[in-house]
Amino acid sequence: MPYSVDIIEELQILTLYNLANAQEGLKIHHSAEPTAIAAALRLHNKGLITLPDGGYLTALGIQAAEHAQSALNILNV
Repeated sequence: MPYSVDIIEELQILTLYNLANAQEGLKIHHSAEPTAIAAALRLHNKGLITLPDGGYLTALGIQAAEHAQSALNILNV
């Protein structure tokens, strides 16, 4: 199953989170790209982030971000 554009955009948001510091969240500003705003809202609706415009990773979001960042690190070798 190929990745959809929506999934790729969501993965891009997940790779922005600093996994070394759970107290560090993200804020997707209203002036951000509409695709980033929509991706953050989808992540929130899926229960991966705490706010529709970013916030913190949930427990499930931490797992997803770890996997996304690990895959990115492997592929960027």
